[in-house]
Amino acid sequence: MTPPNLLKMLPAVLLVLAGLLLGSPAHSQTTLLQNAPGRSVLSLNGRWNYIIDPYENGFYDYRREAFDQSKSGKGGYYDNQKPSSKQEEELIEYDFDQSAGMQIPGDWNSQDPRLLYYEGTVWYKKSFRLMPKAGKRYFIYFGAINYESHIYLNGRKLGMHKGGFTPIQYDITSQLSATGDNFVVVKADNTRRPEEVPTINTDWWNYGGITRDVFVAETPATFINDYKVQLAKDAPGTLAGFVQLSGEGKANQTVTLIIAEAGIKHNLKTDAEGRATISIPAKNLKMWSPQSPKLYAVSLSSGGDAVQDKIGFRTIQTKGQDILLNGKSIYMRGISMHDENPLIPGRARGEGDLRMLLTWAKELGCNYVRLAHYPHNETMLKLADEMGLLVWAEVPVYWTIAWTNPATYQNAEAQLSDLISMGKNRASVVVWSVGNETPLGDPRLAFMTNLVKKARSLDDTRLIAAALELHRTPDNVVHVDDPLGESLDLTSFNEYAGWYWGGKPSEITRYTFDIKYNKPVVVSEFGGDALAGYHGDAETRWSEEYQEALYQNQIKMLSTIKGLRGMTPWILADFRATRRQHPVYQNGFNRKGLISSTGTKKKAYYVLQEYYRQMAAKYDGK
Repeated sequence: MTPPNLLKMLPAVLLVLAGLLLGSPAHSQTTLLQNAPGRSVLSLNGRWNYIIDPYENGFYDYRREAFDQSKSGKGGYYDNQKPSSKQEEELIEYDFDQSAGMQIPGDWNSQDPRLLYYEGTVWYKKSFRLMPKAGKRYFIYFGAINYESHIYLNGRKLGMHKGGFTPIQYDITSQLSATGDNFVVVKADNTRRPEEVPTINTDWWNYGGITRDVFVAETPATFINDYKVQLAKDAPGTLAGFVQLSGEGKANQTVTLIIAEAGIKHNLKTDAEGRATISIPAKNLKMWSPQSPKLYAVSLSSGGDAVQDKIGFRTIQTKGQDILLNGKSIYMRGISMHDENPLIPGRARGEGDLRMLLTWAKELGCNYVRLAHYPHNETMLKLADEMGLLVWAEVPVYWTIAWTNPATYQNAEAQLSDLISMGKNRASVVVWSVGNETPLGDPRLAFMTNLVKKARSLDDTRLIAAALELHRTPDNVVHVDDPLGESLDLTSFNEYAGWYWGGKPSEITRYTFDIKYNKPVVVSEFGGDALAGYHGDAETRWSEEYQEALYQNQIKMLSTIKGLRGMTPWILADFRATRRQHPVYQNGFNRKGLISSTGTKKKAYYVLQEYYRQMAAKYDGK
């Protein structure tokens, strides 16, 4: 018989073996350009033609064989085929140029009434002019496509990508047309599947399509592909990181780092792999913080390439039950939010939508936002840097995942790696979260612990967290002893006393908390629904008064936790959620927002705003 302790180890062992056997998941894309939008780019945003294809006729033949896997590689919609003058000699049953148009970036649900609940395949096509220049390289970049995408340029497949919220990039230098006339075709499929990340069951809308910016970036033949310029872990006097060159001439090259305002100019030398390590004194840097979100113009140059970025510098660490930002104890006054504009409603389409959401958070009194439950737009992270908001960034390991499926783990790890790559130079990002409300069990613990290890291997300068499980006992004690908490820097959990359990809002203060870990507590969710404009007394469920009383008593209850150092109540604004079916109070929306789907502030908003004013006075001196 297999010893019991070995049985417990098997899930972790299987995941490690899977990583060795499978390598990286089905992403044949090139390594992501750091700060890709800051390059010289040709925007492909705007009108794209689209075809709705629920039977996937444009991808499979009648024997259910993929056209792009056939001997000819032809036959799919990605050919963008046009009839000859004698149309009777050939049968073509699609025409992108005669099809309807849709604005990109943008989800299909909010742009075509036929697609409100649609889950399946939609094809997109965009023609563009780009005459390739000698000595240059070109990369096509999609900020996000939900969920599985197949991407083709000029009829040839670039690759397939899984993951609805992370960037996709391919080197297209050799596939651009010499005439300058090009077309790109995308098969986007938002079908939910049990082995994917997230799985089939979520509490947000399954928006489909090309939801973030699309562009072609131009670089020299040898170029700065990646970099990290931050303060060393626990060492505010040292600038640390790396610069990675790509291209045939990447070895033994000089890279110049300049932060002119701070009097920093330093030359680095790349090794045989094109990598140069940064470790230099940085005595004159002013620290970034929510009160003073200082950003420096950072320049990196090598040969014929130069990259500009705006970067803030700060330290984040824990000590006992304190969170220290730049060595000073802080209280993280937060709110959770989705990547959704409730006023459309639909996925946030660009900087205007994102700035509106963060402005609402600032008006609430926040110095911190939880970007749930998946990677948000890269622009959101840059705006948080600029506006002075700390960020919790998360991957969609949500509820119940296929814990023992090696491909599922590889997918989750790839999304986590892409998130960290995208956000590693953003001072605002202080927490990487590996998941939300995942159920207890050995396979889950192995899966999540490996994600924690991966996150630490990629970035040791930020805190690692997850929304942990809790349980209650008949003596009105809430126990937080999820074994995953051993691996994390914060003790975070979601609790819904007064809504899903615990009785009326006035009764929840009888609960106390037994928390196993001597770590800072940041409550990642609490709340309850209220339909804006519906009024009653404090015991009338769905009313603004009920939500107001719930927040008042939640704050009383949570304030008894000795190590409480922050919270992100659920949620900033009402958002679409298919599972929310009540025809009067929900109507397809989760109504836990402090701001309604029409932009109205509910009564609970002002309760939290006043509490945050008090916490700001206590911790920030104002």
